[in-house]
Amino acid sequence: MNIRITSRKFRAKDSLKSLIHKSVNSLEKFSDDIIEAEVVLHFTHMKDSIKTVEILLKVPGKTLAVSESSEEFEKSVGSAVSKLERQLKKVKTKRMAKVR
Repeated sequence: MNIRITSRKFRAKDSLKSLIHKSVNSLEKFSDDIIEAEVVLHFTHMKDSIKTVEILLKVPGKTLAVSESSEEFEKSVGSAVSKLERQLKKVKTKRMAKVR
């Protein structure tokens, strides 16, 4: 799986990038068909320091999108990945129902 990380108007630390790679790679447990993932990091409100993570996950026939905001990028990444887990399970269930 190809993972692209884009940080807007700041430079992401290597520790954050490795956390993102680890978290997004963990999604392969739920679907082997993931083609690529695009992660965008940015600040929603600079004054309030609200950090937003957007993840686009491309699987055959679909693009799954999630956006999550919190006060830390780590929290945002974790909750976005858990949302994607639910979406991947749902897609897999629908795909299995069509096969039967």
